Amino acid sequence: MPTLKLVVKECAGLPLTIVVVAGTMKGEDNPLVWKNALGELKERIGKVEGVEAEVIERLKFSFDHLKDKQAKHCFLYCTVYPEDFEIEMDELIECWIEEGFIDDTGTRQEMKGKGLTILKKLEDNCLLENIITKLGRFGVKMHDAVRDMALSITSMNPRYIVHAGLQLKELPKRGQWSPDIEKVSLMHNSITEFPADVLPTKCQLLTTLLLRGNPVKAIPYSLFMNMPCLSVLNLSFTKIESLPNSISELKNLTTLLLRGCEELRGLPCLSMLQELKKLDLFRTKIEEVPEGMDMLIKLRYIDLEVPTLKQIPAGLLPKLVHLQHLSFDVNNEKISLKAEEMEPLKKLECFTGRFKDISEFNKFISSMQQSKKSLIKYYLGLGSDLIPMFKTPKIDKIVTIGVHNWEKSGVMVCDSLQVIEVGNCDKLKRIPPFVPFVGNGQPFAYAPPSLTIRSYAKWWESLEG
Repeated sequence: MPTLKLVVKECAGLPLTIVVVAGTMKGEDNPLVWKNALGELKERIGKVEGVEAEVIERLKFSFDHLKDKQAKHCFLYCTVYPEDFEIEMDELIECWIEEGFIDDTGTRQEMKGKGLTILKKLEDNCLLENIITKLGRFGVKMHDAVRDMALSITSMNPRYIVHAGLQLKELPKRGQWSPDIEKVSLMHNSITEFPADVLPTKCQLLTTLLLRGNPVKAIPYSLFMNMPCLSVLNLSFTKIESLPNSISELKNLTTLLLRGCEELRGLPCLSMLQELKKLDLFRTKIEEVPEGMDMLIKLRYIDLEVPTLKQIPAGLLPKLVHLQHLSFDVNNEKISLKAEEMEPLKKLECFTGRFKDISEFNKFISSMQQSKKSLIKYYLGLGSDLIPMFKTPKIDKIVTIGVHNWEKSGVMVCDSLQVIEVGNCDKLKRIPPFVPFVGNGQPFAYAPPSLTIRSYAKWWESLEG
């Protein structure tokens, strides 16, 4: 096709632009469409001067040909990460959900499916590169030139400030925080404080503030006073010890991420954050559940994998009926859940937690099966003598058991359970290949054929039969 050669020529022989434009036109065999694409490329390049500007325009051709507005927003969001950053796929989809780019009215599995569809679209258009990260997980990367193109868009509309991974030691000057800024990413820098003279005073449209991975120790009270539209606040992996009471001013906040804030020992009352849907406190040092949490009835995602947590207030969980993801530290002996507290959580899909004894565990499994709930991912602890074990990324369904005096009591087996970990069950001498459980005269579940049992070799060798 002669026009195809002309399109390649219009890409100036640059491999990246050829690949990206080709990705955009993939599957198109109508000569008129290719001719139109050639004319569009020529027109774009004719409007700019300089090699760099021409490259950006060629790449922008692919972005503009994304017919899905949702996919465009998702693509532009990838610029909030530092240059050459390996973005884990699951994390990116979570971010898209937090931002509202993916409709959150369905199940988490449905949302993930939508996210994967968008990723496929962006990969097919060669705007993102599919990779395996250094940690062995599925991820994506954005080519430097593609990122420059995306940043040229976010410098105009929608307006972003992105200074991620630049070793910055202070906030951008006050003059850079223009009133029309929508998203700010300062993640992975070396910012230690927020001086009053540089704090923004007018951020009426700001919806996202990403401060993750900075060694900042304190958040000034005034920071949140001029951000009425803020919906996503990420302070994960910072050194903050507390949050100011002014957080209650963020009436539109839907996502509060404090993951890995190992110096954080307490939070102010959160009862005013009525729109909050996601709260991540993984590996903080809090000892009590934040006050007012029982008022946050829109919560769908809570991560309380906190080793220092002392208790879960009775009656809290049954109020949070929209929860889809709930996790506690399985190795925290002070947090043992009751089945009746979990029973109202009909929408739960991902769950990590422990039950004090076999009776509570069985009640939970029974209620789950009777209500036809299906946990997509779970890590369940049973007993008070658990061996500290860690979740394996590629295994989604694990039960770990540590009941020192356990001899005969049956354990219900969850559908499609992949792994049972057994530790400190010295009196348990036999595990049959199929484990029927009979309750109220009714036969229950049988061990799935794919089930693996893990424990110490010495205990395993002592088993009968």
